[in-house]
Amino acid sequence: MDKQFYLEIKHIDAKTGARYGILHTWHGDVEVPMFMPVGTNATVKTLSPEQVKACGSGVVLANTYHLHLRPGEDIVKKAGGVHQFMNYDGPMLTDSGGFQVFSLASRRKIEEEGVTFRNELNGDKEFFSPEKAIRIQEDIGADIIMSFDECIPYPADYDYVKRSTLRTLRWAKRGKDAHKREDQALFGIVQGGAYRELREMCAQKLAEMDFPGYSIGGTSIGEPKEVCFQMIKDAVRYLPADKPRYLMGVGSIDYILEGIENGIDMFDCVLPTRLARHGALMTSHGRVNIQRAQYKEDFTPLDDECDCYTCKHYTKAYLHHLYKAGEEFGKTLNSIHNIRFLIRLAEGARKAIQEDRFSEFKQDVYAKFGDKRGF
Repeated sequence: MDKQFYLEIKHIDAKTGARYGILHTWHGDVEVPMFMPVGTNATVKTLSPEQVKACGSGVVLANTYHLHLRPGEDIVKKAGGVHQFMNYDGPMLTDSGGFQVFSLASRRKIEEEGVTFRNELNGDKEFFSPEKAIRIQEDIGADIIMSFDECIPYPADYDYVKRSTLRTLRWAKRGKDAHKREDQALFGIVQGGAYRELREMCAQKLAEMDFPGYSIGGTSIGEPKEVCFQMIKDAVRYLPADKPRYLMGVGSIDYILEGIENGIDMFDCVLPTRLARHGALMTSHGRVNIQRAQYKEDFTPLDDECDCYTCKHYTKAYLHHLYKAGEEFGKTLNSIHNIRFLIRLAEGARKAIQEDRFSEFKQDVYAKFGDKRGF
Protein backbone atom coordinates (compact mmCIF):
# COMPACT_ATOMS: atom_id res chain seq x y z
CA MET A 1 0.00 0.00 0.00
CA ASP A 2 2.88 2.40 0.67
CA LYS A 3 3.61 2.43 -3.07
CA GLN A 4 0.14 3.79 -3.75
CA PHE A 5 -0.63 6.00 -0.75
CA TYR A 6 2.18 8.09 0.65
CA LEU A 7 3.28 11.61 1.41
CA GLU A 8 6.15 12.94 -0.66
CA ILE A 9 7.76 15.85 1.17
CA LYS A 10 9.11 18.24 -1.46
CA HIS A 11 10.28 21.13 0.70
CA ILE A 12 10.45 22.17 4.37
CA ASP A 13 10.44 25.87 5.21
CA ALA A 14 13.88 26.72 6.57
CA LYS A 15 12.61 28.95 9.39
CA THR A 16 9.45 27.25 10.63
CA GLY A 17 9.48 23.61 9.57
CA ALA A 18 6.20 24.00 7.66
CA ARG A 19 5.96 21.31 4.97
CA TYR A 20 5.10 21.36 1.28
CA GLY A 21 4.48 18.04 -0.40
CA ILE A 22 2.43 15.79 -2.62
CA LEU A 23 -0.05 13.34 -1.14
CA HIS A 24 -0.32 10.36 -3.46
CA THR A 25 -3.69 8.56 -3.36
CA TRP A 26 -5.61 6.03 -5.42
CA HIS A 27 -7.74 8.80 -6.95
CA GLY A 28 -5.00 11.24 -7.77
CA ASP A 29 -2.17 13.28 -6.29
CA VAL A 30 -2.86 16.46 -4.31
CA GLU A 31 -0.63 19.17 -2.90
CA VAL A 32 -0.35 19.83 0.81
CA PRO A 33 -0.95 21.72 2.98
CA MET A 34 -4.55 21.82 1.83
CA PHE A 35 -8.03 22.75 2.95
CA MET A 36 -10.62 20.02 2.33
CA PRO A 37 -14.30 20.90 1.67
CA VAL A 38 -16.83 18.93 3.70
CA GLY A 39 -19.53 16.95 1.90
CA THR A 40 -21.42 15.50 4.88
CA ASN A 41 -24.11 13.60 2.95
CA ALA A 42 -21.88 12.86 -0.06
CA THR A 43 -22.46 16.40 -1.29
CA VAL A 44 -20.91 19.75 -0.49
CA LYS A 45 -24.04 21.70 0.35
CA THR A 46 -25.49 23.69 -2.61
CA LEU A 47 -22.54 22.77 -4.91
CA SER A 48 -22.04 20.22 -7.67
CA PRO A 49 -18.83 18.13 -7.71
CA GLU A 50 -17.77 20.09 -10.78
CA GLN A 51 -18.15 23.37 -8.90
CA VAL A 52 -16.14 22.00 -5.97
CA LYS A 53 -13.39 20.89 -8.35
CA ALA A 54 -13.38 24.33 -9.99
CA CYS A 55 -12.59 25.80 -6.57
CA GLY A 56 -9.31 23.86 -6.62
CA SER A 57 -10.33 21.10 -4.25
CA GLY A 58 -8.17 18.06 -3.69
CA VAL A 59 -9.61 15.76 -1.04
CA VAL A 60 -13.33 16.05 -0.21
CA LEU A 61 -14.88 14.66 2.97
CA ALA A 62 -18.00 12.59 3.50
CA ASN A 63 -19.52 11.65 6.85
CA THR A 64 -19.65 8.00 7.94
CA TYR A 65 -22.36 8.49 10.56
CA HIS A 66 -24.76 10.35 8.27
CA LEU A 67 -24.22 8.04 5.30
CA HIS A 68 -24.80 5.04 7.55
CA LEU A 69 -28.15 6.47 8.67
CA ARG A 70 -29.14 7.54 5.17
CA PRO A 71 -29.00 6.05 2.54
CA GLY A 72 -26.98 3.27 4.23
CA GLU A 73 -23.51 2.07 3.36
CA ASP A 74 -25.00 -0.87 1.44
CA ILE A 75 -26.52 1.55 -1.08
CA VAL A 76 -23.26 3.44 -1.46
CA LYS A 77 -21.41 0.16 -1.97
CA LYS A 78 -23.90 -1.01 -4.60
CA ALA A 79 -23.39 2.29 -6.43
CA GLY A 80 -19.70 1.43 -6.76
CA GLY A 81 -18.49 3.39 -3.76
CA VAL A 82 -18.73 7.01 -2.70
CA HIS A 83 -16.74 8.38 -5.66
CA GLN A 84 -19.19 6.92 -8.16
CA PHE A 85 -22.19 7.58 -5.93
CA MET A 86 -21.56 11.35 -5.80
CA ASN A 87 -19.60 11.61 -9.07
CA TYR A 88 -16.41 13.02 -7.55
CA ASP A 89 -13.29 11.68 -9.25
CA GLY A 90 -10.75 13.08 -6.79
CA PRO A 91 -9.54 11.65 -3.48
CA MET A 92 -12.08 11.34 -0.67
CA LEU A 93 -11.95 10.96 3.09
CA THR A 94 -14.50 9.70 5.61
CA ASP A 95 -14.43 10.27 9.33
CA SER A 96 -15.35 7.38 11.62
CA GLY A 97 -18.60 8.85 12.89
CA GLY A 98 -17.07 9.22 16.34
CA PHE A 99 -17.60 12.97 16.65
CA GLN A 100 -21.26 12.73 15.64
CA VAL A 101 -21.93 9.78 17.94
CA PHE A 102 -20.29 11.45 20.91
CA SER A 103 -22.06 14.74 20.25
CA LEU A 104 -25.32 12.93 21.07
CA ALA A 105 -24.28 13.05 24.78
CA SER A 106 -27.60 12.25 26.48
CA ARG A 107 -28.58 9.65 23.88
CA ARG A 108 -25.54 7.37 23.92
CA LYS A 109 -23.78 4.89 26.20
CA ILE A 110 -20.03 4.23 26.01
CA GLU A 111 -18.67 0.78 26.85
CA GLU A 112 -15.43 -1.00 26.05
CA GLU A 113 -17.05 -2.84 23.16
CA GLY A 114 -18.37 0.34 21.55
CA VAL A 115 -21.11 2.96 21.73
CA THR A 116 -24.88 2.48 21.78
CA PHE A 117 -26.96 5.44 20.64
CA ARG A 118 -30.33 6.38 19.19
CA ASN A 119 -30.77 6.96 15.47
CA GLU A 120 -31.63 10.64 15.19
CA LEU A 121 -33.84 9.99 12.15
CA ASN A 122 -36.15 7.31 13.53
CA GLY A 123 -35.16 6.66 17.15
CA ASP A 124 -33.90 3.12 16.52
CA LYS A 125 -31.10 1.80 18.70
CA GLU A 126 -27.72 1.80 16.91
CA PHE A 127 -24.34 0.43 17.90
CA PHE A 128 -20.91 1.49 16.66
CA SER A 129 -17.79 -0.47 17.52
CA PRO A 130 -14.30 0.14 16.13
CA GLU A 131 -14.79 -2.84 13.85
CA LYS A 132 -18.20 -1.69 12.63
CA ALA A 133 -16.91 1.84 11.92
CA ILE A 134 -14.17 0.34 9.77
CA ARG A 135 -16.59 -2.00 7.99
CA ILE A 136 -18.94 0.88 7.16
CA GLN A 137 -16.06 2.95 5.81
CA GLU A 138 -14.80 0.04 3.73
CA ASP A 139 -18.26 -0.18 2.14
CA ILE A 140 -18.35 3.58 1.54
CA GLY A 141 -14.96 3.29 -0.13
CA ALA A 142 -13.10 6.58 0.47
CA ASP A 143 -9.33 6.75 -0.07
CA ILE A 144 -8.68 7.86 3.53
CA ILE A 145 -10.63 6.59 6.52
CA MET A 146 -10.50 7.30 10.25
CA SER A 147 -10.16 5.17 13.36
CA PHE A 148 -13.13 5.14 15.74
CA ASP A 149 -12.32 7.35 18.72
CA GLU A 150 -13.99 9.32 21.48
CA CYS A 151 -13.96 13.05 20.93
CA ILE A 152 -13.25 14.22 24.47
CA PRO A 153 -15.19 17.32 25.59
CA TYR A 154 -13.46 20.44 26.83
CA PRO A 155 -12.96 20.92 29.69
CA ALA A 156 -12.70 17.43 31.19
CA ASP A 157 -10.87 16.17 34.26
CA TYR A 158 -7.60 14.29 33.98
CA ASP A 159 -8.84 10.87 35.11
CA TYR A 160 -11.69 10.85 32.61
CA VAL A 161 -9.44 11.99 29.76
CA LYS A 162 -6.85 9.35 30.62
CA ARG A 163 -9.42 6.53 30.64
CA SER A 164 -10.92 7.79 27.40
CA THR A 165 -7.54 8.17 25.68
CA LEU A 166 -6.43 4.67 26.65
CA ARG A 167 -9.73 3.31 25.32
CA THR A 168 -9.27 5.25 22.08
CA LEU A 169 -5.86 3.58 21.71
CA ARG A 170 -7.38 0.14 22.24
CA TRP A 171 -10.08 0.99 19.71
CA ALA A 172 -7.43 2.18 17.24
CA LYS A 173 -5.67 -1.20 17.49
CA ARG A 174 -8.96 -3.08 17.05
CA GLY A 175 -9.87 -0.97 14.03
CA LYS A 176 -6.45 -1.47 12.45
CA ASP A 177 -6.74 -5.23 12.93
CA ALA A 178 -10.20 -5.19 11.35
CA HIS A 179 -9.22 -3.11 8.32
CA LYS A 180 -8.79 -5.29 5.21
CA ARG A 181 -9.04 -3.04 2.14
CA GLU A 182 -5.63 -2.39 0.61
CA ASP A 183 -6.88 0.58 -1.41
CA GLN A 184 -7.67 2.66 1.68
CA ALA A 185 -5.39 4.47 4.12
CA LEU A 186 -6.50 4.21 7.76
CA PHE A 187 -5.47 7.12 10.01
CA GLY A 188 -4.99 6.94 13.77
CA ILE A 189 -6.46 9.84 15.78
CA VAL A 190 -4.52 11.53 18.57
CA GLN A 191 -6.65 12.38 21.60
CA GLY A 192 -5.64 13.38 25.12
CA GLY A 193 -7.58 16.54 25.80
CA ALA A 194 -5.57 19.52 27.00
CA TYR A 195 -3.13 17.34 28.98
CA ARG A 196 0.35 17.33 27.44
CA GLU A 197 1.34 14.01 28.98
CA LEU A 198 -1.74 12.28 27.52
CA ARG A 199 -1.39 13.89 24.08
CA GLU A 200 2.23 12.84 23.87
CA MET A 201 1.48 9.34 25.10
CA CYS A 202 -1.34 8.88 22.60
CA ALA A 203 0.77 10.16 19.70
CA GLN A 204 3.67 7.88 20.64
CA LYS A 205 1.47 4.78 20.95
CA LEU A 206 -0.27 5.47 17.64
CA ALA A 207 3.09 6.02 15.92
CA GLU A 208 4.18 2.60 17.19
CA MET A 209 1.10 1.07 15.50
CA ASP A 210 2.42 2.44 12.17
CA PHE A 211 -0.68 3.93 10.58
CA PRO A 212 -0.42 5.36 7.02
CA GLY A 213 -1.39 8.77 8.43
CA TYR A 214 -2.42 10.53 11.63
CA SER A 215 -5.19 12.89 12.69
CA ILE A 216 -5.32 15.24 15.64
CA GLY A 217 -8.78 15.25 17.20
CA GLY A 218 -10.47 16.90 20.14
CA THR A 219 -9.41 20.42 19.18
CA SER A 220 -11.39 23.53 18.21
CA ILE A 221 -14.28 22.46 20.46
CA GLY A 222 -14.42 25.51 22.71
CA GLU A 223 -10.95 25.65 24.23
CA PRO A 224 -8.89 28.88 24.11
CA LYS A 225 -6.74 29.30 21.02
CA GLU A 226 -3.48 28.98 22.92
CA VAL A 227 -4.68 25.68 24.40
CA CYS A 228 -5.56 24.37 20.93
CA PHE A 229 -2.19 25.38 19.49
CA GLN A 230 -0.38 23.69 22.38
CA MET A 231 -2.37 20.48 21.85
CA ILE A 232 -1.24 20.47 18.22
CA LYS A 233 2.40 20.90 19.22
CA ASP A 234 2.18 18.20 21.88
CA ALA A 235 0.93 15.69 19.31
CA VAL A 236 2.99 16.60 16.24
CA ARG A 237 6.41 16.27 17.86
CA TYR A 238 5.81 12.52 18.30
CA LEU A 239 4.22 11.77 14.92
CA PRO A 240 6.31 10.32 12.06
CA ALA A 241 7.70 13.05 9.82
CA ASP A 242 7.07 11.05 6.65
CA LYS A 243 3.33 10.50 7.22
CA PRO A 244 0.47 12.94 6.54
CA ARG A 245 -0.94 14.88 9.50
CA TYR A 246 -4.56 16.00 9.58
CA LEU A 247 -6.02 18.56 12.00
CA MET A 248 -9.72 17.81 12.18
CA GLY A 249 -12.50 20.39 12.11
CA VAL A 250 -10.45 23.56 11.60
CA GLY A 251 -11.43 26.26 9.10
CA SER A 252 -10.41 29.74 10.28
CA ILE A 253 -7.38 31.62 8.98
CA ASP A 254 -5.42 31.66 12.22
CA TYR A 255 -5.99 28.00 13.11
CA ILE A 256 -4.99 26.90 9.62
CA LEU A 257 -1.82 28.99 9.53
CA GLU A 258 -0.75 28.00 13.05
CA GLY A 259 -1.36 24.38 12.13
CA ILE A 260 0.73 24.66 8.97
CA GLU A 261 3.57 26.26 10.92
CA ASN A 262 3.50 23.26 13.26
CA GLY A 263 3.71 20.71 10.47
CA ILE A 264 0.04 19.99 9.72
CA ASP A 265 -0.79 19.00 6.14
CA MET A 266 -4.59 18.68 6.00
CA PHE A 267 -7.53 20.71 7.33
CA ASP A 268 -11.31 20.48 7.02
CA CYS A 269 -14.31 22.35 8.35
CA VAL A 270 -17.97 23.08 7.56
CA LEU A 271 -17.31 26.74 8.44
CA PRO A 272 -17.03 28.21 4.91
CA THR A 273 -20.26 26.69 3.61
CA ARG A 274 -22.15 27.25 6.86
CA LEU A 275 -21.19 30.93 6.87
CA ALA A 276 -22.03 31.19 3.17
CA ARG A 277 -25.59 29.94 3.64
CA HIS A 278 -26.12 32.67 6.23
CA GLY A 279 -24.75 35.42 4.01
CA ALA A 280 -21.36 35.73 5.75
CA LEU A 281 -18.47 35.88 3.30
CA MET A 282 -14.75 35.47 3.91
CA THR A 283 -12.95 38.10 1.85
CA SER A 284 -9.49 39.60 1.49
CA HIS A 285 -10.85 42.71 3.22
CA GLY A 286 -12.45 40.90 6.13
CA ARG A 287 -15.91 39.50 6.71
CA VAL A 288 -18.75 40.74 4.51
CA ASN A 289 -22.32 40.28 5.74
CA ILE A 290 -24.05 40.48 2.38
CA GLN A 291 -27.53 41.02 3.84
CA ARG A 292 -26.61 44.53 4.94
CA ALA A 293 -28.32 47.40 3.13
CA GLN A 294 -24.99 49.01 2.25
CA TYR A 295 -24.55 46.40 -0.51
CA LYS A 296 -27.89 47.00 -2.23
CA GLU A 297 -26.32 49.32 -4.81
CA ASP A 298 -22.73 48.05 -4.62
CA PHE A 299 -21.92 46.94 -8.15
CA THR A 300 -18.32 45.91 -7.42
CA PRO A 301 -17.07 42.32 -7.15
CA LEU A 302 -17.25 40.68 -3.74
CA ASP A 303 -13.45 40.39 -3.47
CA ASP A 304 -11.11 42.12 -5.93
CA GLU A 305 -8.29 39.74 -4.98
CA CYS A 306 -10.28 36.55 -5.59
CA ASP A 307 -10.32 34.51 -8.80
CA CYS A 308 -13.41 32.43 -8.05
CA TYR A 309 -16.43 32.14 -10.35
CA THR A 310 -18.54 34.31 -8.06
CA CYS A 311 -16.08 37.19 -7.96
CA LYS A 312 -15.46 37.03 -11.71
CA HIS A 313 -19.11 37.20 -12.71
CA TYR A 314 -21.27 38.79 -10.01
CA THR A 315 -21.50 41.91 -7.86
CA LYS A 316 -22.21 42.44 -4.21
CA ALA A 317 -25.53 44.03 -5.21
CA TYR A 318 -26.60 40.82 -6.94
CA LEU A 319 -25.49 38.64 -4.03
CA HIS A 320 -27.41 40.95 -1.68
CA HIS A 321 -30.50 40.62 -3.86
CA LEU A 322 -30.28 36.82 -3.92
CA TYR A 323 -29.94 36.68 -0.14
CA LYS A 324 -32.91 38.98 0.43
CA ALA A 325 -34.99 37.02 -2.09
CA GLY A 326 -34.12 33.70 -0.43
CA GLU A 327 -32.74 32.30 -3.67
CA GLU A 328 -30.70 29.08 -3.45
CA PHE A 329 -28.39 30.34 -6.19
CA GLY A 330 -27.11 32.90 -3.71
CA LYS A 331 -26.04 30.14 -1.32
CA THR A 332 -24.25 28.44 -4.20
CA LEU A 333 -22.34 31.57 -5.20
CA ASN A 334 -21.47 32.36 -1.57
CA SER A 335 -20.25 28.81 -0.96
CA ILE A 336 -18.10 28.81 -4.08
CA HIS A 337 -16.39 31.96 -2.85
CA ASN A 338 -15.84 30.88 0.75
CA ILE A 339 -14.42 27.49 -0.22
CA ARG A 340 -12.16 29.08 -2.81
CA PHE A 341 -11.03 31.62 -0.20
CA LEU A 342 -9.63 28.93 2.12
CA ILE A 343 -8.19 26.90 -0.76
CA ARG A 344 -6.41 30.05 -1.98
CA LEU A 345 -5.06 30.56 1.54
CA ALA A 346 -3.55 27.06 1.39
CA GLU A 347 -2.18 27.76 -2.09
CA GLY A 348 -0.47 30.90 -0.81
CA ALA A 349 0.97 28.98 2.12
CA ARG A 350 2.37 26.30 -0.20
CA LYS A 351 4.07 28.90 -2.38
CA ALA A 352 5.52 30.64 0.67
CA ILE A 353 6.88 27.37 2.08
CA GLN A 354 8.63 26.58 -1.19
CA GLU A 355 10.27 30.02 -1.07
CA ASP A 356 11.25 29.72 2.64
CA ARG A 357 9.09 32.66 3.63
CA PHE A 358 6.15 31.07 5.43
CA SER A 359 6.70 33.08 8.60
CA GLU A 360 6.53 36.32 6.61
CA PHE A 361 3.47 35.08 4.75
CA LYS A 362 1.68 34.30 8.02
CA GLN A 363 2.53 37.66 9.53
CA ASP A 364 1.39 39.45 6.37
CA VAL A 365 -1.95 37.66 6.52
CA TYR A 366 -2.35 38.44 10.22
CA ALA A 367 -1.48 42.10 9.67
CA LYS A 368 -4.05 42.30 6.90
CA PHE A 369 -6.91 40.73 8.83
CA GLY A 370 -6.12 41.85 12.36
CA ASP A 371 -8.71 40.51 14.79
CA LYS A 372 -10.92 39.38 11.88
CA ARG A 373 -8.77 36.40 10.99
CA GLY A 374 -11.05 33.99 12.85
CA PHE A 375 -14.15 35.12 10.89
